[in-house]
Amino acid sequence: MASLGPLTLAQQLLAILHRDGGRLAQIDAYLHGRHADPYMPPMADDEYRLLAKRAVSNWMPLLVGTPAQALYVDGYRAGADATAASQPDSATPEWEHWQRSRLDARQAAVYRGALAFGHAFTVTEKGRSGAIVTKGLSALKTAALYEDPANDDTPAAALTVTAWPKDEQPGRARLWDTRREYKVSFLSLSDEKSVRVRGSVLHGAQECPVTRFAASVDLEGRTLGVIEPMIALQDRINQTVFDLLLAQTYGSTKVRTVSGMAPPVQRDSETGEPVLDELGNPIPLQINHNSRRFLFAEDPDVRFGSLDETPLAGFIESIDMSVRHLSAIAQVPPHAMLGQIANLSAEALQAAEVSLSRMIAEFRTSFGESWERVFRLAAELAGNASSADDFRGEVVWRDMESRSLAHAADALGKLREQLGIPERGLWRRVPGVTQTELEDWEQMREDDDSVAQLSTALTRATADRSVPEAA
Repeated sequence: MASLGPLTLAQQLLAILHRDGGRLAQIDAYLHGRHADPYMPPMADDEYRLLAKRAVSNWMPLLVGTPAQALYVDGYRAGADATAASQPDSATPEWEHWQRSRLDARQAAVYRGALAFGHAFTVTEKGRSGAIVTKGLSALKTAALYEDPANDDTPAAALTVTAWPKDEQPGRARLWDTRREYKVSFLSLSDEKSVRVRGSVLHGAQECPVTRFAASVDLEGRTLGVIEPMIALQDRINQTVFDLLLAQTYGSTKVRTVSGMAPPVQRDSETGEPVLDELGNPIPLQINHNSRRFLFAEDPDVRFGSLDETPLAGFIESIDMSVRHLSAIAQVPPHAMLGQIANLSAEALQAAEVSLSRMIAEFRTSFGESWERVFRLAAELAGNASSADDFRGEVVWRDMESRSLAHAADALGKLREQLGIPERGLWRRVPGVTQTELEDWEQMREDDDSVAQLSTALTRATADRSVPEAA
């Protein structure tokens, strides 16, 4: 693949976007609530179609947001040499690059894109001011080529569309290979002959500066997100909700019936004779009948009755069952989807979230490797050779598990007393602690140690002066 020219690479990458465009567009539509209509009769009227529109119950954002909200990089520990390791985590060049790229806020978009579509991308490059920045790239507009897509973390080439073709104006894209960046124009993703490549410049790295964030990759190199496997189940829920709305609209109230009674008809005000229509039939009067009015008849042969309403409990139970199936397959706790959280202790919540915690741990492992490559790329572009070759560094994920502070404090105290773990090594285990707070604690501890040493020295000097000299 290294021998392929930029034009061939651009054509292949645009072909990948064309091939995957329909599937990714469907995932994007379901993420934003544009679902397939539930089944309805071919001659359905506007009321049916309105109910079908209201039947959409979009669970997809919850399936993406629940694990994404537990993914938050809070620091980076370098492992290249003792000098880098002795610095505070927020003072390392890697973390300065993170803050300059505003990834505290922008990292969430990368995770949500990777969880929704199966993969997302970032590009690390020098900005106009010369600073090294990293920004996210959408899977809908970006594709990458790998020698071994299942095992390689470095793409041979990558392309992202910056403008789609519109009004006979060609689309524009950026192409990166191992050394250079190119400008690409095209008229259509499927028209290879319209692809043009021009304007190459060195991007400054020794490998492609695009990094893939994959939620799940199989040995064939295929990525899979959390939405695509749930589309069929989401359609089932929408169909059941649609059936519920139909039963609720047309059959949820009792129907009053009457037989053997002729309706009153319109009569001429002067003659009293019935008013006839074009066919010679009497025109009936409209009856204003509701729950506050009663019908009565003088004829003893008239019979009144009622038709029972359609029970809705079965539809509601079916919806709950489908949501529970969705919860089990997506590894999202039922209480997070159904809102049933009453009388649950912290231990019960933790037990209910075991499956979710395991899935989040898998995502952290995959995304953490990708962030470490981003840091190495940023260091290489900045000319920091030691950090560029640092394969022992690791990102620090914020602890987002649902544990009470008292429970965590008790567990950490036992670890220190029974296992002898240094207390500073347990600080990172405190729920909700940030990297800045850890560094503040370190500084406070050093200040306290200095004051304690000074106080001890003064106490000893005072004691030495108070001891009388030997006779």
